Amino acid sequence: MIKVNKKEVKEVFKKHDKDTGSAEFQISHLTDRINILTDHLRSNPGDNSSKHGMLKLVGKRSRLLNFLRQDNIDLYNNILTSLGIRK
Repeated sequence: MIKVNKKEVKEVFKKHDKDTGSAEFQISHLTDRINILTDHLRSNPGDNSSKHGMLKLVGKRSRLLNFLRQDNIDLYNNILTSLGIRK
């Protein structure tokens, strides 16, 4: 993902200009951070602290996805397909 694409994806899931707390925005933001850490860990496989941090982010994203699945299944499916998340 290039930086412009990240901003576009985040803008799609914002409910308003200053939205940073909605589950949709948080999931898209966490996905960007997870992708950055994944690339970092491919080139630095021994970086265990980054691996631990990435696993914490994956867990947080998983909890948010579970909440969204219970709350709005259509939006949940839309987010999974647009962000390319396996579930």
